[in-house]
Amino acid sequence: MAFPTIDREERLRLLAPPSGEVSMVLDTDTYNEIDDQFAVVYSLLSAQVRVEAIYAAPFFNNRSNSPGDGMYKSYEEILRLLEQLYTNRSEPILVQEAVFHGSDRYLGSKDTPVSSPATADLIARAMQDRGRPLYVVAIGAITNVASAILMRPEIIQRIVVVWLGGHPPYWHHTREFNLQQDVAAAQVVFDSGVPVVQIPCKNVAEHLRTTLPEMQAFVRGRGAIGNYLYHIFETYYPDHYARSKVLWDISAIAYLKNPEWVPTELRPSPVLQEDVTWGSPDPSRHLIRVAVDLDRDQIFGDFFQLVHARGAV
Repeated sequence: MAFPTIDREERLRLLAPPSGEVSMVLDTDTYNEIDDQFAVVYSLLSAQVRVEAIYAAPFFNNRSNSPGDGMYKSYEEILRLLEQLYTNRSEPILVQEAVFHGSDRYLGSKDTPVSSPATADLIARAMQDRGRPLYVVAIGAITNVASAILMRPEIIQRIVVVWLGGHPPYWHHTREFNLQQDVAAAQVVFDSGVPVVQIPCKNVAEHLRTTLPEMQAFVRGRGAIGNYLYHIFETYYPDHYARSKVLWDISAIAYLKNPEWVPTELRPSPVLQEDVTWGSPDPSRHLIRVAVDLDRDQIFGDFFQLVHARGAV
């Protein structure tokens, strides 16, 4: 498929680290484990980001029976989070009507999109006249985003995709959960020319570790949403002795809030091979932005402050 081209100057403008308030949609496999829930809450509590819609993404692991079942469970989990977050509020910031079912399966080939309410909404929002790009924050399998690009290729000139997916380009493979279950969709995203900010897991997002004592001190007792997040964290492992948990997905929200917390570099878009490894770097390919580090303490400190303030409301 032929995709529109973006000249270098415009690409650099779109890939410039964000500043001020940004508009975003969130594509999330929310029930996959527990980090997505923290990312959803982080985005909705952050004044710097305006969450326009949330899309449920497919996933398949021991918490689902199929990718479609994972998507439906994620949709229901999003609604549970909204219920806990907006308890005792007559006018919630984000209503159920802004939550959409995504694909019930992964992209089967690089030429065949999967239609869903999420792809339709993403296309509609991307095509709106706005002075700044729409950030598409993807923290799961990326079929919904790839499908929208295949269905309406011109949206690549209007969006910036921030994806928590894959490993760094120097790593010997990129068999990370979000990417390896949805390889064709990842190839579309990296090959289409859409501006991408990739947040790798190995040696980057994996720094976002926290522990049950931190959850007890800074999240538990902070309102209904604090108690809900604490509960899913506490019950995720049967034994928390000398054990931490990575909350990978909050990295994508942190980048939008303060790019200094998630340092990045411009690099040629990687070539994703069928064996889920990176091909040889090709300097002629379009640029993307890749996270190389993050400030774990600043990010968690910001998150804890927001949850504390919410619990006091």
